[in-house]
Amino acid sequence: MPDLIYDNHGRPITYLRLAVTDRCNLRCFYCMPAEGIRYLPKQELLSYEEMLRLVRLMAGMGISKVRITGGEPFVRKDLMYFLKQLKQIQGIEAVNITTNGVLTTPYIPELKALGISSVNLSLDTFNRERFLEITRRDEFEKVKACFEQLMAHQIPTKINAVVMEEKNTEDIIPLAELGREHPVSVRFIEEMPFNGEGSHYPVLVWTHRKILERLQAHYPGLKKVQDAPHATAHSYQVPGFKGDVGIIAAFSRTFCGSCNRIRLTAQGTLKTCLYDDGVLDLRNLLRSGASDESLAQALKAAYMQRAKDGFEAEQKRKFHHPASESMSTIGG
Repeated sequence: MPDLIYDNHGRPITYLRLAVTDRCNLRCFYCMPAEGIRYLPKQELLSYEEMLRLVRLMAGMGISKVRITGGEPFVRKDLMYFLKQLKQIQGIEAVNITTNGVLTTPYIPELKALGISSVNLSLDTFNRERFLEITRRDEFEKVKACFEQLMAHQIPTKINAVVMEEKNTEDIIPLAELGREHPVSVRFIEEMPFNGEGSHYPVLVWTHRKILERLQAHYPGLKKVQDAPHATAHSYQVPGFKGDVGIIAAFSRTFCGSCNRIRLTAQGTLKTCLYDDGVLDLRNLLRSGASDESLAQALKAAYMQRAKDGFEAEQKRKFHHPASESMSTIGG
């Protein structure tokens, strides 16, 4: 097992969020404008071979968990081939996927057979009309079928729901109720400004505290449970539930002190914090013939200049522009 690599704040780097595409088949309110974003030409994206080389290198530097994100991962052709190659990399102990579920259902038996560790299903409402309003696409039934098949195949599943004022706050309890009969973790996420437009509100009203208040009001027996090391969610148990609920303070950024994750965008940009605007162009290094040793040195140098939290990372952005790019270009 390789020695862990630590950043300049003493945090180990063990978790890679890898975006395989910037394309998506939904147009979610909190992720991009209604007209969408300018997608990158294929040649500007990392190839699967380039991604696999980087993951092999990172696995030798302590990365043991990889989460596949997008855009929507299943929009990219031959994703299952890539996942099979990824699973064979020595040192990678867990491969997880974040998906919107629209295209995922046909692949679920194969994902189960492959040993995918878990699936995060992006689902902000269990109401078809509000789903259409939020995503701007009438695909709810496909996503519902995906959830049902994930449960049928007993794949560990988390629901990711972004809480948006005047959009889906009435869905907090119905979504939480999915955990009553299913062993699913329903996580409520503060809305962030990564939508291609910037913050939708002058002040974020639905903070992690307000979400918790809503849950406590409906479930008086709600109990805090032990969070896993480096977890972004604060987890809670409702008496009698098979699953649990969690709250992610993604805008308030309360979990930065234990963050063990880095991000690699589909175009090969390393992000050591969700809120930075990219700290290393790995695609350029790869395509200019850099050796594995040179790549490793560049990665270590980037880790040693890591912001202590999301607020510092945002302050250090080039030209000091606040975070506003689409989450589809960042990698979830």
